[in-house]
Amino acid sequence: MTATIVLAGGCFWCTEAAFEQLEGVQGVQSGYAGGAKETANYEQVCTGRTGHAEAIRITYDSARLSLDRLLDVFFDAHDPTTLNRQGADTGTQYRSAIFYATDAERELAQQHIEKLNTAKKFPRPIVTSLEPLRDFYPAEDYHQGYARLNPHQSYVQSVSLPKACKVREKYPDLMKKA
Repeated sequence: MTATIVLAGGCFWCTEAAFEQLEGVQGVQSGYAGGAKETANYEQVCTGRTGHAEAIRITYDSARLSLDRLLDVFFDAHDPTTLNRQGADTGTQYRSAIFYATDAERELAQQHIEKLNTAKKFPRPIVTSLEPLRDFYPAEDYHQGYARLNPHQSYVQSVSLPKACKVREKYPDLMKKA
């Protein structure tokens, strides 16, 4: 069964690269969530004043890959304990967020966060926000598949690819077969 989830974990180039390699993921689209249609463009989102987060919409086969397992990868693919920041990228547009479409998604995400906090998986409490998904606006075409299409770009080399590799190493059983 095809399902979708919208996640924000810093730069969408990084999160897209981490998730598009997973078996059961049918597609990953970079975009903007949390703000208005009028400000859903890279130039305005970069100001940090639009309410948007750089986010990805993941389309996946829920019979092959559960939302709970996707959340495992999500929390390992970025630092969910830093508020409005991922590495050198700062601002609300880089916040850690799960944009839920249903109460069931919100409840599962909340339980996942509580489980990780109780287990002290991270040195600090998780600050990932749970936000209702109002709309998702696809990013400009040049952002789509950016890390895959620009593997030698310096940001991709230093930030995006290491995150994708971390996921690959931690979840070898979830990788697409070549």
